[in-house]
Amino acid sequence: MPSTDMDLIVHSAGRDDDLRLALEDLRMDRYLAAKGLLRETGYDWALRTSRSQVLAAGAANNRAIDTWYDEEPSDPDALMMWARVLTQRVLNASRAGLSGQRLIRAVNAASAACEAAATRWRADPVPHVCSLALAQTDIDERYPHKAVHWATPRDRMLQRGPWLILDRVNERDPYNREAYHRMLGVFHARGRGGGLGFAQWAASTALTGSPLKLLPHYAWVEIQRLQLEHGQRASVIAYWASADKAYYARQALYGWFAHIDPASSSLLDLNHMAHALTVTGEGHAGEVFEAIGPYATTAPWAMVTEKPQWWKSDFLSARRRALGVAGGCP
Repeated sequence: MPSTDMDLIVHSAGRDDDLRLALEDLRMDRYLAAKGLLRETGYDWALRTSRSQVLAAGAANNRAIDTWYDEEPSDPDALMMWARVLTQRVLNASRAGLSGQRLIRAVNAASAACEAAATRWRADPVPHVCSLALAQTDIDERYPHKAVHWATPRDRMLQRGPWLILDRVNERDPYNREAYHRMLGVFHARGRGGGLGFAQWAASTALTGSPLKLLPHYAWVEIQRLQLEHGQRASVIAYWASADKAYYARQALYGWFAHIDPASSSLLDLNHMAHALTVTGEGHAGEVFEAIGPYATTAPWAMVTEKPQWWKSDFLSARRRALGVAGGCP
């Protein structure tokens, strides 16, 4: 693809045309396309997890999934999506400032839906991934929502958290991408600095070809976002110019990107990979930008700049520089 500027496609469905159609259906309060999509997805747990996450985000503000659940309350996909949507609504409300007993009641309702979905289809990891997401709202150990959210890890160097729930996901889908991102979200929400240590641990234990090799970069992006949010204007170059950030960028390049089919990989991961290689000065980002094509994602570009509205310009500028340099991942 040429290195000139291009029109960017920014859509939560990315290259997945079937998911795009299901989202359009949901936004018109219709669920049949989503139902058919999940049937077609079958036992591909990674795809089921990613597609259901996008569907829930698109359906959280309407009644399509509510209608499906009301009409087919024993359908395993309807139960799972009901848990997904209730979880998404809890997260949306929490970000909007809902707290106290109102938040706990919403969490409890979503937890009950997760338990029902997990019981209906015991092999499905998604209800347990939703339970991990709900743990992001449980941030004060003095007033815990659930004891299971504050379990002690086997590795005492890591912080207390919903490790038992992560175990349930791993029993069904080892190294489930979203599950580990949800765990990272828990530690970020608690604000005790445990997120980076968890991300580095996950990256070091993940198998070759796992997108979890990239998890430390997500942690560093979030740390920088918070610094910018709190008015800390440290040099971007200085922030990213460190041996550990460069090391994990290389680990993700050679331990993940070099082993994948980019066409079936997360666009969010590809965008983080391109960003990591760009800001650390490691180079070799050209092949990653080629894999992304026009499918940019807002994150991480808008999260690490003082001018979020200009993130597309930052993406295109980084892309032009990368494609102007020969070389790629061996």
